[in-house]
Amino acid sequence: MIEHVLFFFAHNPLLMLFAVVALGYPISKIRIAGASFGIASILFAGIALGALVMAPGLDPGLKKDISKEMKLVYELGLAVFVYAMGLSISHSFWAAFSREGMKKNAVVFLVMLASTGFVVLLAHLMGFNARYAAGLLTGSFTNMPALAGVIERVKTMTGVGPVELAQPTVASAIAYPIGVLVPMLIIMVSAKVFRVNLKEEADGLKDYQTGHQKLEVWTVRVTRPEAEALSKHDIRSPQNLHVVFGRVLRKAELLIPGTDFRLKVDDLVTVVGAPEDLQKVEALIGERSHVELDRDQSALDATRVFVSRWDVVGVPLRKLDLINQYGAIVTRVRRGDLWFVPDGDTVLELGDRVRVTTRRDNIEAIEEFFGDSYRDLSEVSFLTFAMGLAAGLALGQLPIPLSHGIIFKLGFAGGPLAAALVLGRFHRIGPLVWNFPYSANHTIRQFGLVLFAAGIGVISGEGFRAIVSKNASVLPLFMGAAFLVCFMADSLTMVLGYKVFRIPLNVMFGILAGTHTQPVVLGYANHQTGNELPNVGFATVYPLATILKIVLAQVLLALIT
Repeated sequence: MIEHVLFFFAHNPLLMLFAVVALGYPISKIRIAGASFGIASILFAGIALGALVMAPGLDPGLKKDISKEMKLVYELGLAVFVYAMGLSISHSFWAAFSREGMKKNAVVFLVMLASTGFVVLLAHLMGFNARYAAGLLTGSFTNMPALAGVIERVKTMTGVGPVELAQPTVASAIAYPIGVLVPMLIIMVSAKVFRVNLKEEADGLKDYQTGHQKLEVWTVRVTRPEAEALSKHDIRSPQNLHVVFGRVLRKAELLIPGTDFRLKVDDLVTVVGAPEDLQKVEALIGERSHVELDRDQSALDATRVFVSRWDVVGVPLRKLDLINQYGAIVTRVRRGDLWFVPDGDTVLELGDRVRVTTRRDNIEAIEEFFGDSYRDLSEVSFLTFAMGLAAGLALGQLPIPLSHGIIFKLGFAGGPLAAALVLGRFHRIGPLVWNFPYSANHTIRQFGLVLFAAGIGVISGEGFRAIVSKNASVLPLFMGAAFLVCFMADSLTMVLGYKVFRIPLNVMFGILAGTHTQPVVLGYANHQTGNELPNVGFATVYPLATILKIVLAQVLLALIT
């Protein structure tokens, strides 16, 4: 019976592909001690089913056809995944070039260089070839785009058969669980090792938390005469306060404060922001009032609308000029699961949910201005998607000469990623909007990653079976090597970040998770700290960590002979 099922799969590769997804996806949701393998479970399922289907007795021509079809599948999945991912992280990537971001990314840069050198050393000591070593690096840092880049590079080498092509995948698959568990272990013990009270440290890091806490609305009465000389810019800029002034009650008249609006003594003003910023505003202009001015809907009202109109995307809020056109002001923006306070430089994206304060008779006009359409949000501009992805694929095939005659290509992983980071930075060029809604981006990323994991797993199944059958010690050997790599890298990350660069431990946990580009580790870090400070470190270093792994894993192939 089993032989008939496997034979049926062999003659229906597309069916086999989705059978792999159906087998692996439920396993990805199983949590052990708070950890799960995520999409890697589909890779494991693909290896297992591929090893069974691509048996020695299967017709060689049929094997070749299956490999060709799965190759197209995983290349498509990879390109779609990294392009969508690049668009989603482009803002964090360019923001990382700030002074604080450079410090965090310096940790990742030094750790990844040291880890690559350590893998080279282990390869010489343990007798790994370059393909195993590159797979060990990608698996230890749980990065599938880097693994794809390695596989693409290996295919260009002479004398590569199914076994050689499977070697990086096998090493990566074995190392992957270690790359999830070891950083969680380091997070668990770091606070005790460094003798840090995480809650007390977090309480003193209000600046890091701005924009990551639940926003509040306070009504403040202006009591300080010196406040009359201050504009909104004068209040926010000196202390880098992320707040918005929503409405002002002045002598029984409700007003929307414009750009040059100045307060007067006895004004009641609503201020939106994180609690620590609101406290600073209160100290600067007056005292908090018990009047809940934001609930007064007699003349002004607030509405929440979805950004679905293409014309407002990629344009700074100040250029939309809402205060003069509609007598309206955007008081907060929700992107994904995060609320944040906008300013004049904030650029809206499709799918953002904005809260707008305006006159009651303007509500309908505001909804029309922003679009507020669920249907439009579910649509993706496949014109710009195809143009951007095609540009990335073309960029990935450009040869880049390195030293010693080495020719490097960004490939199906690096090319689309580089194109997405650039296009996402500009948001739009003329009428062409490059980003697409958050929910659509997330779905496309997941679908692409699923296709890649399933396709590469099936292709590697035959080689995995051959490798394990010839050398039963390969499993404990690579698990031990992965543990050494992760322990060295993660310990170095914590020492460099906390001791050398003086980055708070709460934030360092996110940097550690970002170094592994591992959301599971980030979730564990948030649980251990009881706050969202790890998100700050994760978002800052994730783009560079991804790019470094793609590049260094391929460089590793050239370093080991």
